[in-house]
Amino acid sequence: MLPDQPAFSVSELNHQAKMLLESHFDFVRVEGEIGDFTAASSGHWYFTLKDSSAQVRCAMFKGANSKLKFRPGKGDSVRLRARVSLYENRGEFQLIVQHIEPAGEGALQLAFDKLKAKLQAEGLFDQDRKRVVPEAAKTLGVVTSASGAALHDILSVLERRSPMTQVYLFPVPVQGAEAPAAIVAAIEQANRMATHDLPLEALIVGRGGGSLEDLWAFNDETVARAIAASVLPIVSAVGHEVDFSIADFVADQRAATPSAAAELLSLDQDEWFQRLDRMQLHLDRTLRQRIGRQQERLDHLKARLKHPGKQLTQQKATLNTQRKALGRLIKARLNHDRLSLDAMTRQLRSRHPRGALQRTAEQLKETSSQLRSGITRRLELEQSNLAQARRLLETLGPENTLSRGYAIVQTSSDERIVRDAGTVTAGDQLTLRLHRGTLETTVNRVDEVAEQPE
Repeated sequence: MLPDQPAFSVSELNHQAKMLLESHFDFVRVEGEIGDFTAASSGHWYFTLKDSSAQVRCAMFKGANSKLKFRPGKGDSVRLRARVSLYENRGEFQLIVQHIEPAGEGALQLAFDKLKAKLQAEGLFDQDRKRVVPEAAKTLGVVTSASGAALHDILSVLERRSPMTQVYLFPVPVQGAEAPAAIVAAIEQANRMATHDLPLEALIVGRGGGSLEDLWAFNDETVARAIAASVLPIVSAVGHEVDFSIADFVADQRAATPSAAAELLSLDQDEWFQRLDRMQLHLDRTLRQRIGRQQERLDHLKARLKHPGKQLTQQKATLNTQRKALGRLIKARLNHDRLSLDAMTRQLRSRHPRGALQRTAEQLKETSSQLRSGITRRLELEQSNLAQARRLLETLGPENTLSRGYAIVQTSSDERIVRDAGTVTAGDQLTLRLHRGTLETTVNRVDEVAEQPE
């Protein structure tokens, strides 16, 4: 006979086993291969994790799996973080999964590689579809953060190399969930403006460096397709030197840094001055050669002259007159060319855009202040609306109904809500959700109520 001691019910035994497991184990990390995988209509995932000699059942509820950047499937090797538990109704040992990622590499890198392969297969990286980038653009659009270091680097390079270049900023967030949509909208806006009233010649799209997660807005598929669809040539300037993004592959040209992008699209003003100097030297050399040839001709004519007395004197006088006239003409031409060169130099220097850049910076500062104030007011309004909606939801929610003595009846097997006694049979297991806690019960009898005629 069994010893005379109190006997556990099955429910009590399963409950005690569950408490023992959950109190003994904290979160555990487990690696293995996904076997059977089911995505329920409720949004929860149920699957088995196995290795060569064992398997364990796993559940990942909607609140946890909605945060993942990829969806696992049967046969995938994964690493997960989970709580050890036991499903009391069936007495099944299971893991409640909180996070899951591919084994061997992060989810972000996996998503990056998949998108890169997809776009490459579509031909978006092909060289023959890329547009020619101008080497000395007079008007540039810049899609980046208004407060980031990338914009400062671009403007600094242009101020040093090509102060006459006009820059139009399309400010966007370059990090976070809202960044991809903002970048796409800015690229489309720049193309529309270039088609109508803004003489843009090219766009710089970029930001400073960072981790793969920091740069993720530039690995977004919608951003890549907006760059590919742009009529304006686009230079991608994302990250520092070794960082590559999907935008780099799709863009018409990649620059290692924002500063390199500005250098790529501008011609150094020192090169313009050197060209002017070379033109002046060429002009002086040409004039000296022409004077030399005229002098040689004059010497040749003088050598052929014989001593004809008065005629010689007249010709000599004529020659002197012509020499002086030629000298005056040459001097006048030199003076005219020098004056033209000075005027061109003064005109070039008078069009320095430093003043316009300063005014634009002040306008940008004022606009940024207005934007921050508007965002603050909008956040306060949305927070007030959210609080009001929360109060309304709490008023209409089922918790108030339950507190008055009502209960929600569900089938224990599939958690289906019971609204009609005819949908259950004697012996079915039911779960009653009360205002505080739940009850497990078994149907002993079913009394159906006939439907009332309308």
